[in-house]
Amino acid sequence: MRREPFSDQELSRDAFLGGRATLCQPRDGYRAGIDPVLLAATVPARPGDTVLELGCGAGAALVCLGVRVGSLALTGIEVQPGYAALARVNLAENQLSGTVIEADITAPPPPIRAQSFHHVMANPPYFLPHDRSAAGDDGKELGLAGPAPLKLWVELAARRLRPGGTATFIQRADRLPELLAAAQERLGSLELWPLAPRIGRPPRLILLRGRKGGRAAFRFHAPLILHENATHLEDGEDYTDVIRATLRDGKPLFFPA
Repeated sequence: MRREPFSDQELSRDAFLGGRATLCQPRDGYRAGIDPVLLAATVPARPGDTVLELGCGAGAALVCLGVRVGSLALTGIEVQPGYAALARVNLAENQLSGTVIEADITAPPPPIRAQSFHHVMANPPYFLPHDRSAAGDDGKELGLAGPAPLKLWVELAARRLRPGGTATFIQRADRLPELLAAAQERLGSLELWPLAPRIGRPPRLILLRGRKGGRAAFRFHAPLILHENATHLEDGEDYTDVIRATLRDGKPLFFPA
């Protein structure tokens, strides 16, 4: 648990979306990869919408979504005070208005319980405690492995959505049964979009979206391929054109029609 604010010496400044966004991140703590960027790119928000992120960390997904769409009312929940403070800094430095509340998703505070949102997004910890070797940094470890079952993440997302609102999750593929079972109880119009590293490789991550009160049949989309070619052929990035446009140009990533 990271309680104290990060000092300038503990942080790096990293460009996202081809330099359209800048994120201050701990050099040795939890650092954002491409996952929150892809998550934010799939949220179908429009200017003026309200968006809640559960477990926002340093605010990577909130910043990427806010920079891409603009004029959003952004709210984040983050259990670690040090990361919550950093998320506020990152929103301000990217000229975005938003609120970050220090809270555990298992006990949301009254300001969150009193609101409803057009969209909720979440990148819950991918691992369960004790399933792997712990990270050396406590704050990083809590971002990677959390005790709250995915069911609680889904339940909070569903409760906080407006009728017709969307909840979008990114998670490891091997935890799909747990996530899907929870989503089927609380959301409708579910869509599953696997993320495969390369052609012919099994998905490692999945995107799952549901709609509050949705009635459409479950949709299982073909995998989105992240990298070109069957193997990595040379040094440097080899993202597909779609992924490169999302990561470098800030383009939206639409679920297949």
